[in-house]
Amino acid sequence: MPELVFFSGTMDCGKSTLALQIEHNRSARGLQGMIYTRDDRAGRGKLSSRLGLVTEAVEAGDDLDFYAHVVGILTAGGRADYVIVDEAQFLAPAQIDQLAGVVDDLGLDVFAFGITTDFRSKLFPGSQRLVELADRIEVLQVEALCWCGARATHNARTVGGRMVVEGAQVVIGDVNRPGAEVGYEVLCRRHHRRRMTAATARAAALSPDVLPVDPATSAPAPRTPAPRDSSDAPQAAP
Repeated sequence: MPELVFFSGTMDCGKSTLALQIEHNRSARGLQGMIYTRDDRAGRGKLSSRLGLVTEAVEAGDDLDFYAHVVGILTAGGRADYVIVDEAQFLAPAQIDQLAGVVDDLGLDVFAFGITTDFRSKLFPGSQRLVELADRIEVLQVEALCWCGARATHNARTVGGRMVVEGAQVVIGDVNRPGAEVGYEVLCRRHHRRRMTAATARAAALSPDVLPVDPATSAPAPRTPAPRDSSDAPQAAP
């Protein structure tokens, strides 16, 4: 039976790499798929991985009707055996409904890849609709790690290395962006709640507020033994 499958995970956990791997495996067996993406780091009409892999794709703008697009290809004599959609969190809920129609009415597998929550830990509308409709949800097993070494579960937006919690839900950026650029960092829940990025944690570790400035003032004063009462001294035998 064809399925709508949602592959979810944080940034930097290999979603786009897996999408490219699925495309490679199926095309190597003579199948032909339709590949869509939205706001990829490599530019319009590209599906790319941080490992350097890239392929052509259809840019899924706000006005794209997935169902009508696939039907148009098939009725024109084209071929589509499956559909891959990357950056699916940016899609409108109505577009997710269209993908479900591709599965149910056209009998094609649809593999959607995306982030579940935004930098405020709120669900993207597209991801929410995928959770509601998907036949299967797969959490990627390649774990992204927080700077502390724990499993990263949240996406943080940063400016100059500092986490920000206000702004538009969609601002294009990537991990490891330098300077004052808008970037993103994956964090564990604890450090996302504390708004502690790698940069702010490093600054806190070097701050004199958390380290003693003068070891002499921080060391405890030596204890002076109390004088003994002469009445407590042992008496000589008569």
